[in-house]
Amino acid sequence: MTAFLSEVPAILEGIAGLAPRYDGFILDVWGVLHDGVAPYPGVIDALERLRDSGKRVVLLSNAPVRAGTVRSRLARLGIDSSLFQAIMTSGEEVWRSLSDRTDPFYAALGRRCLFVGPQRHDSMFDGLDLTLVEAPAAADFILNTGPDDLDDDATLYRALLEDAARRRVPMLCANADLHVMQGDTVIVCAGTLARIYEEMGGKVRWHGKPHASVYAACLDLLGPTDRPRILCVGDSLRTDIAGANAAGLDSLLVAGGMHAGDLGAAAGPLDPDRVRAWLGRHAPQPRWVIASLAW
Repeated sequence: MTAFLSEVPAILEGIAGLAPRYDGFILDVWGVLHDGVAPYPGVIDALERLRDSGKRVVLLSNAPVRAGTVRSRLARLGIDSSLFQAIMTSGEEVWRSLSDRTDPFYAALGRRCLFVGPQRHDSMFDGLDLTLVEAPAAADFILNTGPDDLDDDATLYRALLEDAARRRVPMLCANADLHVMQGDTVIVCAGTLARIYEEMGGKVRWHGKPHASVYAACLDLLGPTDRPRILCVGDSLRTDIAGANAAGLDSLLVAGGMHAGDLGAAAGPLDPDRVRAWLGRHAPQPRWVIASLAW
C-alpha cells in the first residue's frame, strides 16, 4: 500500500495508490526510466502495471534527437514500446518546426544551418532541405544539440558563440536541459550552451521542457483527457516540475535523479525533513515526491 506522509508535498513509496486518480501519464525518460546505462529497479514493473490498468502513457524527453531514436535506445535497454503509447522529444519538436515552418519564427528562417552538436545527432537533418555551413558568417541560424563529446567543457565553444552573437545569428536549442547524469557522471547539455549564448546577447528559441509547446504536443498524443486527470513525472525542478505546473498539470518529482544528492536519495530511504527542507528553499513545487518510479 502506498504510504502518504501528512504534509505537502506528500512523499510516496510507490504510485499504486496514486494511479486511480489519473488516466494519462507524461513521463520523463532519462532520470526517471533509466540513468543512461540501465533502467532503474522497479520501472518496468511500474510501466507494465500502468499499461495493464488501462492508463495512457506518453514519454517526454529533452533528448535532442527524433522520437524514433529514443524509441530504439529504450528498446536496447529493455524498455519495450508496448509499455507506452507515444514519445515526444525536444529534438522531434525542432525537426517538425523546421519541416513544416508554419510558425512565423521558423517561416522567416533561412536554410543555411550551422550545426553545433555531435555526429550521432545527424539524423536531425533527415528529410530537411538545409545547407550545412561551417561558420557563423555563412549561417542563417544555429542548430544546437549539445557539445560534440560527452566530456566537452562548455568553454570550448565560447569563441564560436561570441562570433555568432555579434552577427545576431538566431539559435535553435534542441535540448533545454543544462546537464544530465549518466550513471554518476554529469554531462553538459545543449541548454548550457544556449544559456551562455543568451548571456552574450544571442537570441535563442528554446524547445522541450519546461516550455508550453512541447506539453501541448504531449496532450495531443494522450488524446482526450481532462488536465486534472494527467500526472507528469520527472526528476528536474527546472524542467519537469516547472513545465508541468505551468501547463496546469499535477507533478511527481523523482528524487533519485537529477537532485539525488540534494535530497539524499542515494543514501537510502528519503528523510522527509531533509526533502521538505530542501524543497522549501526552491521553486517550483511538485505535488508528490518519490524516491524512484515504482509501483
